[in-house]
Amino acid sequence: MELQTTIALAGLIFLAAALYSSVGHAGASGYLAAMALFGLAPAVMKPTALTLNILVAVIATTKFYRAGYFSWKLFTPFALSSVPFAFIGGAISLPGYLYKPVVGLVLLYSAYRLVAGKGIKAEVTHPPLLPVAASGAGIGLLSGLTGVGGGIFLSPLLLFAGWAEMRQASGVAAAFILVNSAAALLGHYSAVSHLPAEVAAWAPAAILGGWIGAQYGSKRLPAPIILNLLAAVLLVAGLKMLFTI
Repeated sequence: MELQTTIALAGLIFLAAALYSSVGHAGASGYLAAMALFGLAPAVMKPTALTLNILVAVIATTKFYRAGYFSWKLFTPFALSSVPFAFIGGAISLPGYLYKPVVGLVLLYSAYRLVAGKGIKAEVTHPPLLPVAASGAGIGLLSGLTGVGGGIFLSPLLLFAGWAEMRQASGVAAAFILVNSAAALLGHYSAVSHLPAEVAAWAPAAILGGWIGAQYGSKRLPAPIILNLLAAVLLVAGLKMLFTI
């Protein structure tokens, strides 16, 4: 890979990590978007996104936990139902002609959820066990298949169902992403050999961006314009994935 491409990707990874971690996410769909824009192979994209996701999720989880925005009671049932399915999904390697449209749809859905932030319930209620188990399993499987941590799906679910307020949803999502990304990478362990040498440059960029974003996000809400810009990036990358099969 050319040096200019490596540096450009490092910059995009830094931005994705900073923006995502500010809302308790680890940036996997952003990393996938950046790698898709530069035409990286699916065999490289999935393990790279999961590895960077784990690094940033550790930081985000720590920041939101220390700020008091975490609930073991809410996190545990989602994690228990999702982790086994994330492992299974991680073990499944989709061929490129299937992987690209799946990831493209994930990115488009992520963009939609970011801009359709309406209808959030003001009153927080405790979620029933069956819907939690079903949604956790579904998100876990999709996370493993695509190489995202699942936070982009969990956070809207928690907010629109009225199961958590915004910052608590971010704190729970960060930990959820951490365990699911780790499970997916374990299930897809053989793909670690596909990690490019350039990840040595991308990892510090993700860590720095994750620290800045989580530090900011655990103190106050992100500006709406940041989410709109992020949604635009996901939209472009998602369309690119769908139409370059």
